Amino acid sequence: MKYFSLIWSALFRSKTRTFLTLLSVIAAFLLFGLLDSVRVAFNSGSSVAGADRLVVASRLSITQMLPYSLTPQIESTPGVKKAAYAAWFGGIYKDARNFFPNFSVSDNYFELYPEFIVNPAELKAWQTDRTGAIVGESLAKRNGWKVGDTIPLQATIFPQKDGSNAWPLKMSGTFKLEDSKRKGEENQLVFHWKYFDEANQYTNGMVGWYIVKLDNVDHATRVARAIDAISQNSDHETKSQTEQAFQQSFAKQFADIGLIVTAIMGAVFFTLLLLTGNTMSQAVRDRIPELAVLKTLGFTNGTVLALVLVESILLIVLGGVIGMGLAAVIIPILSAASNGLLSLPSIPSQTWLLGLSLMLGIGIVVGALPAMRAMRLKIVDALAGR
Repeated sequence: MKYFSLIWSALFRSKTRTFLTLLSVIAAFLLFGLLDSVRVAFNSGSSVAGADRLVVASRLSITQMLPYSLTPQIESTPGVKKAAYAAWFGGIYKDARNFFPNFSVSDNYFELYPEFIVNPAELKAWQTDRTGAIVGESLAKRNGWKVGDTIPLQATIFPQKDGSNAWPLKMSGTFKLEDSKRKGEENQLVFHWKYFDEANQYTNGMVGWYIVKLDNVDHATRVARAIDAISQNSDHETKSQTEQAFQQSFAKQFADIGLIVTAIMGAVFFTLLLLTGNTMSQAVRDRIPELAVLKTLGFTNGTVLALVLVESILLIVLGGVIGMGLAAVIIPILSAASNGLLSLPSIPSQTWLLGLSLMLGIGIVVGALPAMRAMRLKIVDALAGR
């Protein structure tokens, strides 16, 4: 560390060039921190161990529905405390730009989600109203809805039996979540599965997925296997998983998050290598006489090599840490705005480890050639300007 002041002075010898390069590194690792955190979130949650609430969906695809007849079999599975079910509806309000998650659910749906706080009187009113709907507080405020209003949903997948796409629902009440990080989940609407099942044109006696409450979290894996065994070798095989994994499967129907993130970051880091490599090469060219003086004063070839290499690594690490620090601030905001799809309080530790490894690797790669040139520098030629 006795040469740190020398390295720092060399790094900021050309302040404008260093500042602009540093901004590029910050931007690259800010993007990396955000995207890789999302990738980690979408690739986690596959294990059901320790989960007290499971989602049972089709093994083939999230779009494949399951028979309602599975309900008593799932409820009677040892280790299952309670079970509910739901089905995706996908209706829109006025036009597609007003889209929000909406689905039909069983009457006991809110018993499995105690964190969804519903006024008892409003819950009772909903349970007795065939066309009633419960709406998240955030969604109700955004659209100016109040209890008693009719919400004219338009079907995009399931028309009524008379061919109409109109599904008018009466707002019976609202639900809210106390956890500020999950406020995004208030942007959804639920209504009765029985109404959906009786009135829709295409499906009958089918549900989208089951929600299962366990009596003991330690039995999660065993219960999941027992539930999946019920429909094994049938045309409606199931896959029991955590809620997070289920949400990720739903999102992957639209895009392969891992592939997209890898492709974007590959392009970003390739560009970063070219940019920082050019910066370090130019920095060494500008300092050739100074490096010659250092060798004249007794600095060995190895020391000069190390000075240039550490300078390169310092540039990348400094920008990278700042960039990922900014990403750590932004991530909770994105998580809160994801409607519960992501659960990321901050950047995962494995993203930090991968990021630090990339910083060191890029720093070594971009600094290697300039450092080798500095090491091989001949004092006489350098001072003579050759």
